[in-house]
Amino acid sequence: MEILINISFAMLRMAAPLILAAMGGVFSQQVGLINIALEGLMLIGAFAAVLAAFYLHSALAGVFVAILVAMLLASVFAFFILQLRADLIVVGLAVNILVLGLTKYLLQVLFATRGAFAPKDLPGLLAMAIPGLNVIPLLGDILSGHSPLVYLSWLLVFLTQVFLYRTVLGLHIRAVGEKRDAAESVGISVVRVQYLALILSGAFCGLAGAQLSLGNLQLFSENMTNGRGFMALAAVFFGQGRPLPTAFACLL
Repeated sequence: MEILINISFAMLRMAAPLILAAMGGVFSQQVGLINIALEGLMLIGAFAAVLAAFYLHSALAGVFVAILVAMLLASVFAFFILQLRADLIVVGLAVNILVLGLTKYLLQVLFATRGAFAPKDLPGLLAMAIPGLNVIPLLGDILSGHSPLVYLSWLLVFLTQVFLYRTVLGLHIRAVGEKRDAAESVGISVVRVQYLALILSGAFCGLAGAQLSLGNLQLFSENMTNGRGFMALAAVFFGQGRPLPTAFACLL
């Protein structure tokens, strides 16, 4: 029984970055764009989170900086695709390669180290004991004691579901992905909606990277995403671009 509890606890913790990145992939998928750059956006988020947390001495600052940096890179990604009409797959792979090389280079320049940066005083995302939940046998051992972003990841799954299927803007996003010409005919700005979806995708990937480097491990290592962005993208296809089935796929 203890082994099952430990596996379930670890599953929730390790699935959180995948869920967050996959929700970003859901937004891209809903506007008809395959976001190959999830891997690079996660990695830059993980690096930015450690960088900001180390210099600002705050894990929360690290999370916010990770979101901003990933959103900025997502904006550049969107500009090449939507304004310059560059190939989606090529630009996505270019972002992944660029971030992999850039973080490796900055790791040496800023921290004078290779491989990994793990200072003892690096602030991390502390585990939360949920009042009332941690005393429940078995269930408390599995669900309590995670970092805030683990709980936020599941909250964002349901918020994404509500946003896409219960709001006007969510309807516009789905309309652009399903019937672009019809969306344009009723006055929806397709490019603006796609920009919004890709930038939101960057924000989710920034959270995913922050959870990976400050929540799961409290360090940064070269290529620490290790294919998680592609796993998240696979989960998006598995869930057919829908939030709840996609989150379930991430647990698998």
